[in-house]
Formats: sequence, C-alpha cells, structure tokens
Amino acid sequence: MTDAIPPKGQLIAGHVLSGLVILFLLFDAGLKLIAPQIAIMHSPPGLGWPLDGPTMYMLGTLLLIPTLLYIWPRTAILGAILITGYLGGAIGTHVRIGSPLFSHSLFGVYLGVMLWGGLWLRDPRVRALIPLRAGAGA
Repeated sequence: MTDAIPPKGQLIAGHVLSGLVILFLLFDAGLKLIAPQIAIMHSPPGLGWPLDGPTMYMLGTLLLIPTLLYIWPRTAILGAILITGYLGGAIGTHVRIGSPLFSHSLFGVYLGVMLWGGLWLRDPRVRALIPLRAGAGA
C-alpha cells in the first residue's frame, strides 16, 4: 500500500508546504550565489564563518544542489536528507554564538519540519518510512 496516491487535499497541502520551503531555500541560495556582498552585509556578525565571496558561493552551492534534488520527485528524499544536514549546521552555528532561540536558532528546525512534513504528505514512501499512528498501542 506504499504506492497509494494520497487524498487530493493532502497532496495539495504537501505541495504548498514543500513549495514554501523551496522558495525560501532557492532565494537564500540565489542570494549567496548572485549577490554575495548583500548576503555578507545581512549576515549576523560572529557566526564563525569567513564573510567573503568564496564562502558565500560555497554555502550557496551547498544549499542549491540539494534543493534542486528535493524539487525533483525521484530524488526528493535524498535532497531532504542533504538539506537536513545543511540546516543542522545552521542550527549548530546559531546555538554556538547564542542567537535568540525561537527566531534564529530554531528557524532551521521550522524549515526542516515543513520540508519533511511536505514530503510526508505527498510521498507514500515517506509515510511508509515514518508512519504516524494514533494511540500508544496502535
């Protein structure tokens, strides 16, 4: 039953969640690749990363490739795994420098929940891997 097509509402919700995450990640990666000086200007000080063009290009590329993988349905799970690693690094960086918890440090968690939630809603393989069951005995 892992090949069952999800109900239309669930599929739409999954695409909306995934679309929001994709738009944000493409904007973030694009900013780092196209306008690294703007990305540098708006980076919080003290992150521990060199604030220069080559670093921004590297971070933009490391975000763009898995985002493109996430967009394509055949590689969406691989893309989600790689994006989760990227977000983990962002979370760790913000925790290390003492950024505000709910607005900065946990922002990667919010994106990750939306990323995987959208995939869970639209992909039966993910629902088979991560089944949500009602009650402790189910």
